[in-house]
Amino acid sequence: MVQAIRQRWEARGRPPLYLSLDIDCLDPAFAPGTGTPEPGGLCSSQLLTLVEELCALPCVGMDCVEVAPPCDHAELSSLAAAHAVWTWLCGQRRLAGL
Repeated sequence: MVQAIRQRWEARGRPPLYLSLDIDCLDPAFAPGTGTPEPGGLCSSQLLTLVEELCALPCVGMDCVEVAPPCDHAELSSLAAAHAVWTWLCGQRRLAGL
């Protein structure tokens, strides 16, 4: 998947990349605290693997949206979002050679 993204990015002249993660890509079992739950979505490990792979791309920034704390039983969505953002930040640090 990342290879296909890289090819499309290069074909368009390498414009700045920005990663926006919508937490409702996760199945409600892993992220119930969102305004639009998506049954059959990804599990947390699939999301983290994807984020790790996307760290190979030179993104200028990242955000995570759609976390709804009032709906977030046991803070599952908040924890998944925080872990995904942390994973991306660690990958960017590694990409920078720090």
